[in-house]
Amino acid sequence: MNNWKYTSRESKLFQRLNTPEKIQDYLNLLPFNFEKKKETCMSPRLVLSNKTAHCMEGAMFAAAVLEFHAREPWILDLRSEKDPYDYDHVVAIFKEDGFYGAISKTNHNVLRYREPIYKSVRELVMSYFHEYFLDNGRKTLREYSELLDLNYFNKINWRTSEKDLFSIPKHLDKIKHHPILSKKQINNLRKVDRIEVKAGNIYEHFKK
Repeated sequence: MNNWKYTSRESKLFQRLNTPEKIQDYLNLLPFNFEKKKETCMSPRLVLSNKTAHCMEGAMFAAAVLEFHAREPWILDLRSEKDPYDYDHVVAIFKEDGFYGAISKTNHNVLRYREPIYKSVRELVMSYFHEYFLDNGRKTLREYSELLDLNYFNKINWRTSEKDLFSIPKHLDKIKHHPILSKKQINNLRKVDRIEVKAGNIYEHFKK
């Protein structure tokens, strides 16, 4: 295992987070990064020092810890509809006994952790479909990316950089994405029930 010049403090924490469940529990404890002062894309090191993360930062942090324990540092983009506009979401992907699971940093009660029970990446992605909606009830998940191995960014020290890493989400947005619906299926989508919309607006952290 390459320690990638992690500090003693970082290595000790990573050693404790030796399962996907523990990584997810740690991310859940971190306040959500609302980017109040500026947009950020912090490395795992900066996530630890600032004690906050949004979905992209949380996915990279989870990927770094997974890699520390000899797993692949994979992330995946869930791409939403853009008219009307909705946000994309990024998760870290892992495999156990041949099945896929996901670690997710989100401020909502949806789009969260996925158990490693899915036979394919697409099957895992589709588990998010009915949770991905706007306040008007429109379901908006449309595509998902190929798995991105963050080793591609070793030259910019993605694990420990002290700079924002905006080139990573830009690259993630450009790589191949797979559509999940036909035009007919999109036109036939039923809107989410009001009670689901209400439940979807439960937040874990609040702006201060």
